[in-house]
Amino acid sequence: MASRNLPPSDLVRVIRAGERATLARAITLIESKRADHHRTAHHLVQELLPRTGKAVRLGITGAPGVGKSTTIDVLGTYLTGKGHKVAVLAVDPSSTRTGGSILGDKTRMARLSSDPNAFVRPSPSSGTLGGVAAKTRETMLVCEAAGYDVVMVETVGIGQSETAVADMTDCFLVLMLPDAGDELQGLKKGIVELADMIAVNKADGDNVERARLAAAEYRAALNILTPHSATWSPPVVTYSALAERGIAELWAQVLSHKAKMTESGELTTRRRDQQVKWMWTMLEERLTARLRSDAAVRAKLRQAEAQVAAGKLAPMLAVEEIAQLLGV
Repeated sequence: MASRNLPPSDLVRVIRAGERATLARAITLIESKRADHHRTAHHLVQELLPRTGKAVRLGITGAPGVGKSTTIDVLGTYLTGKGHKVAVLAVDPSSTRTGGSILGDKTRMARLSSDPNAFVRPSPSSGTLGGVAAKTRETMLVCEAAGYDVVMVETVGIGQSETAVADMTDCFLVLMLPDAGDELQGLKKGIVELADMIAVNKADGDNVERARLAAAEYRAALNILTPHSATWSPPVVTYSALAERGIAELWAQVLSHKAKMTESGELTTRRRDQQVKWMWTMLEERLTARLRSDAAVRAKLRQAEAQVAAGKLAPMLAVEEIAQLLGV
C-alpha cells in the first residue's frame, strides 16, 4: 500500500523507523494540492509534532554562484562522518511562466545524495515569497521526527526577500564571495541584519587574501548594525568548499550559536515566535486560496480588476467589495 494511503498513525510509525522511501512519499503527500491529502498531512504533522524540536535547523542563503550546493555537500558529508543524520531541503526556483523547476540539487550534491545517513529533498519554490517551498516547515518537522538531527534549508538566492528562512531556522547563514566591493554595496540590509553568521567562500589559491579582506569589510558592516540578539554577535568566517578547508570551524560556530542561544533562552523564544508566524502564514494562504477557489469571488475579482484597470473603480473600494463577499 502506498504511504499516502496509510492512516496517519501508521505513517508516524514508519517515518519514525527512518525509512527514507516512506519519508519521501510522506513529503510528497504534504506537498500535494489535493484536499484529501491536505487533511491527512495535517493529521500527520500534528501526530509528529511532539517528536520534533531536537535538530539543529540551519538556513543557508547566498547569491547564485556563491557555492551553496557545494558547501552543503561538503558540510553535510563532514557531519555524517561525525555520526549525524543530515536532511537537506533544497528549494529550486520555479518558472514563473510554466511553474516547473529544474530540481537538480541531487546532481550538485553527489556525495550527500548517495550517503545513507543523509536525505536530500529538492522541492520547487512555486513562487513562494522568500525562496522557500510552501511546505518547507512541515517537511522540516517530518525529517526531525524521522531522526535527522541536522536539517539544512537551502534557499533560492535570486534576489527575493529571503527573510522567510530566518523565520523557520535556528541559525541563518549568509554565504558571500571574496570580492566584497560591489557586492557589499548592493547587499540587502535586511538580510545582513538577520544573519547569525556570514561565511566567505572560495578562500583558496589566489583568493585567500581577497577573502580575508572581504571578511574584514563584512565585519565592519555588521558593526554599524544593531544585532538582533542580545547575546550573539554574528561572526564572519572564511572557508573553501572546493578545498574542504574551514568546514569544521564553520560548524563550530553554528554549535556555539546554538549553545549561547539555548543558555540565554533566546532559542526557545525564537522557536515559539516562529510557530506563531507559521500559523499566520498558513492563515493568509488559506484566505488567498479562498479567493482563487470561490466562483463568486473569482467573478467579482475579474470584474473589479477590469474596473480598476479602466480607472472606473478605486482600488480601495474594490478591496472593500471583495472583502464583503468573504465576510471579512
